[in-house]
Amino acid sequence: MKNVPFKGIIAYPITPFHENNTINLPLFKNMVEKLVVSGSHGIASLGSAGVMPYLSDEEKEAVTEATLQQVKGRVPTLIGVSNLTTEKTVYHAQFAEKAGADAVMIIPMSYWKLTDDEIVAHYDTVASTISIPIMAYNNPATGGVDMSPALLKRLLEIPNVTMIKESTGDIQRMHYLRKELGEDVAFYNGSNPLALAAFSAGATGWCTAAANLIPELNLKLYQAIQNNQLHEAQNVFYKQVELLKFIVAKGLPRAVKAGLDILGEESGYLRNPLKSLTEIETEELRKILNEIRN
Repeated sequence: MKNVPFKGIIAYPITPFHENNTINLPLFKNMVEKLVVSGSHGIASLGSAGVMPYLSDEEKEAVTEATLQQVKGRVPTLIGVSNLTTEKTVYHAQFAEKAGADAVMIIPMSYWKLTDDEIVAHYDTVASTISIPIMAYNNPATGGVDMSPALLKRLLEIPNVTMIKESTGDIQRMHYLRKELGEDVAFYNGSNPLALAAFSAGATGWCTAAANLIPELNLKLYQAIQNNQLHEAQNVFYKQVELLKFIVAKGLPRAVKAGLDILGEESGYLRNPLKSLTEIETEELRKILNEIRN
């Protein structure tokens, strides 16, 4: 298998803000620390949960540095470096590598619809400027681009594109990746409600913001899969699946922040225009978390 620094549960912290809309870096570091000590197998900053597109270049750099400073090499680190332009993506990828990241994650962001050739050239250009692995992130709901399995196969021909994060919610794509590309491809589940099915399809890991709220259940699911304990894996998954569906439906930053509030942990503020869950939504989440803990 190509250079793949991640397996298991890759935890995505949210990016907390002060009331004046500036990033609360001390709180962010505390959140990262909690994820590390909870047993997460990797930390991934500046993904959807971290509202990466809402941040300035300087803020992305500050979050990148804060992540690496807090993790201190205890687990592998993955940094989201996506941008609308190839030049900016190159810039952030090089910054992440220099800061000490183990890998970068790139989603092709688009205003004008990109062709497959344009996407391949985008990844190839970035890959040629860094030496660390790249995770190709397919999430058409947020990036506006749906990369077909055939396109993903082309991307994997680029030497340091070694990982695929699949977030379309189509489990058949994961089966295709495993069948067509065999053990040479590492793919990761990015659709929380499909965690059990993805592991059954051979996923190398699970990229999830749920680790902010229920790290022990996420880890138990992965361990049960590793031990070939299917019945245990099913029980652990069904215990958390309602929460997994909720946080996706309500939006990861909003839902994780509300969950942390319910758990009595500091969560900071959201960046405008994002707003907190409604009272009704918060009570629904409280009920789900209470059922998990009982």
